[in-house]
Amino acid sequence: MLKSAPKFYEVAKRIIELTEDCIIVAHNAEFDYRILRTEFKRLGYDFKRKSLCTVELAKDLIPNQASYSLGKLVRSLGIPVTDRHRANGDALATVKLFKLLQTKDSAKHIIQSSIKESYKAKKIDSRFIDIVNNLPSVTGVYYMHNADGQIIYIGKSRNIKRRVNQHFTATNSKSKKLQLRVDSVTYEETGSELVALLKEIEEIKRVKPMFNRSRKRTLFTHALYAFTDQNGYLNLKIDVADGRKHPITTFSNHQSAKHFLEQAAEQYQLCLKLTGLEKTENTCFNYKIDICHGACISQESPELYNRRVQELIEKFSYAHQNMVIIDRGRDVDERSAIYIKDGSFQGIGFFNLNYQINNINVLESIITKMDNNKDIQHVIQSYLRKHKRLKIIKLT
Repeated sequence: MLKSAPKFYEVAKRIIELTEDCIIVAHNAEFDYRILRTEFKRLGYDFKRKSLCTVELAKDLIPNQASYSLGKLVRSLGIPVTDRHRANGDALATVKLFKLLQTKDSAKHIIQSSIKESYKAKKIDSRFIDIVNNLPSVTGVYYMHNADGQIIYIGKSRNIKRRVNQHFTATNSKSKKLQLRVDSVTYEETGSELVALLKEIEEIKRVKPMFNRSRKRTLFTHALYAFTDQNGYLNLKIDVADGRKHPITTFSNHQSAKHFLEQAAEQYQLCLKLTGLEKTENTCFNYKIDICHGACISQESPELYNRRVQELIEKFSYAHQNMVIIDRGRDVDERSAIYIKDGSFQGIGFFNLNYQINNINVLESIITKMDNNKDIQHVIQSYLRKHKRLKIIKLT
């Protein structure tokens, strides 16, 4: 995406002209403004502008929101947003949010008091500058050490540099305590977000850093189960996760489970009655719109209907399967491998040649063994649902 994009020095002059006598408005303005100042500093220019943060304004003007992240906040306020996480989409969403906030601030007191001169903006502690500057903007796992070299915090991020910088500028109680003890930060690049997630869970469990909260509950609360009814049809059911049962896949909450099943019912042309999404004695709604083929009234044979249900189960459950999930690697010519053997997660590895994963003996030699548990299975299944284009190699 950035191959043909200009370098910062090529657009720096235009940025100065555009922002002259202006106030920079941004969602989490402290971060964006700091990035601008840092880039200009590298060019030897002292860039100073007033800034205004829509996060701080929203907390004052629209209190008690579940989240103040841009995406969740604008959705809760009914503000349409397109092209999320791209400059244009996020900027337009911020403009619409800012207009709403201006309307709510009828006395204009908060708007005026929220405008900050550049010298009043929060700055990163000077002792952390070198640490942040030496970190890359890559996906991976990072480790915070105290003066004795002991790991006191483990985290994962798609952008290690940005995430650590957020730790060093945050003002909550936990971050302040962490800032007092951090002496250095090391990292391990993974390329794959899934590999980073798996490594983070494994290493927090093994190292038990003092600032990582021990997991009080599992990552998932609900699961999708299958059973055969008295007429021979495979039924699907969302239920509270039960460690004694074998689920098809698991979910963080009931809503995400229901959303998944609704999409699956449409994709695999399933009956809403037999998926538990609709309670009816007669035909389901999907039958009326020609998606369901009549399993709800025994019009379609159990054999034909169950074949499609089985396709869904095989796609989203890796029970008893031998396979390798292929994801991004640390370099352009490298890929990561997540190895599943007989339905059990074995570990992760990196490879450059397809021969390495097609040969079982070689594959198992490059894999770093990791523990398998229900939280790990949930993380993998959730990732597969969200990243449908991931390459999966079935092994015989």
